[in-house]
Amino acid sequence: MSARKKEPAGNGAAAPAPPTKFSPARLATIYLVVLVVFALFRSVALTEVEVGTVGVRYNNALGLQKEDLEPGYHLEILGLQQVWRLPSRYLLINHTGDDSLSIRTKDNNTVNVDLSIPYRVKPGEAWAIMDAGNHLPDGPERFRFQRFAEQTVTDVLRGHLAQLRSEDFYHTDRRLEVGNETLSALNEKLAPYHLEANTVLIRAAYFRQEYESQLAQIQFNEQQKLLDGAKRAVATRQQSLDNFVQQTHAMVASKEQEWAKRIAQLDRAYQVGLVDTKEDRSPGAARRELVSLDEKQRAELVTKAAELFGVEESRITDAHLLGIKNVEAETTEYSRRVVAEADAVAARLSAEGEARIAKIKGSYEGRVNQLLNSPAGRAYVGYNAADKVNFASDLTFQSREGLPSVLRLGDFARRFIGR
Repeated sequence: MSARKKEPAGNGAAAPAPPTKFSPARLATIYLVVLVVFALFRSVALTEVEVGTVGVRYNNALGLQKEDLEPGYHLEILGLQQVWRLPSRYLLINHTGDDSLSIRTKDNNTVNVDLSIPYRVKPGEAWAIMDAGNHLPDGPERFRFQRFAEQTVTDVLRGHLAQLRSEDFYHTDRRLEVGNETLSALNEKLAPYHLEANTVLIRAAYFRQEYESQLAQIQFNEQQKLLDGAKRAVATRQQSLDNFVQQTHAMVASKEQEWAKRIAQLDRAYQVGLVDTKEDRSPGAARRELVSLDEKQRAELVTKAAELFGVEESRITDAHLLGIKNVEAETTEYSRRVVAEADAVAARLSAEGEARIAKIKGSYEGRVNQLLNSPAGRAYVGYNAADKVNFASDLTFQSREGLPSVLRLGDFARRFIGR
């Protein structure tokens, strides 16, 4: 039997489901409570250090905390702690326009200098500024350490830029050298205030009008001097280049002569050989001279040929020692001699053959004449001659003897065979 669910009592309507543990209403209530708690905690226990600033926490019970606070949220309990904010970005000290810095140069001339010095609080030392009390305001949006920084910068600049002469302001290397020295001295003076400068940027320098004209001429003369120096340097380098080119051409010419000599030697060695035939120019003279050499002389000749041809001595053959022309002369002489001998033998054999053929022909013709001179031969000749006789289709017989000669066949046959 199957079990049945127990039906609810009543008029048949379903009963409402009991509320779940995390219903939407309860979740909304929890969210609002958490939000209120966080806002309350944010207002009484948290603070934010903005980007571009650094925070320093002071505890009313424990005193100054010797640690800088990076940008972000930090603990600040209301009534117990307080977070001060100092700028961590670069600040600028500008001396421009009417506020330009007036300096007495080394040659006792007055110059107004437009310059800028970016500086900042040293990373990790903002708490030291607060510890010294220099974090206090010194005017609208201004701290006490800024006033000290401006005073220090002005004193250092007046002391070090006075080392420059009037024309040094237009001499880049000298101006940068003094600027670097000024920056080093400035950072030494700013170190007690826990500040550091990034650079000393001199943007412009203004002299009295009459002296500006003199400085312009001086600067023009300096530029002309630099131009003359550059021209001299170019001329020197050009001279060096010309010397190098001439040396290169001389080396090339020398190498060409050496190679031409080398090629000529190799060509002569390959063509003529190394065997001295003295005044004998006949074909085979070089080989006869080479054969007549003893072992020592031949070894010396082989060594010389190996050095000249650039090959190993074991690879030197008679062809290297004789040369192409001598080998060609020997070949030509041998060819002519062998061809002449062959031609003579061929002519002799041809004459002998023709004589034998003539003898055989004579014997044949004599034998034929002998055979033809016999009765049978004469009959054969007569037979061939009669075979070639043609009579006219119409014969007219006229004979004094009364009987035509054609009809006298015996007599006719004897005439044909010569009887």
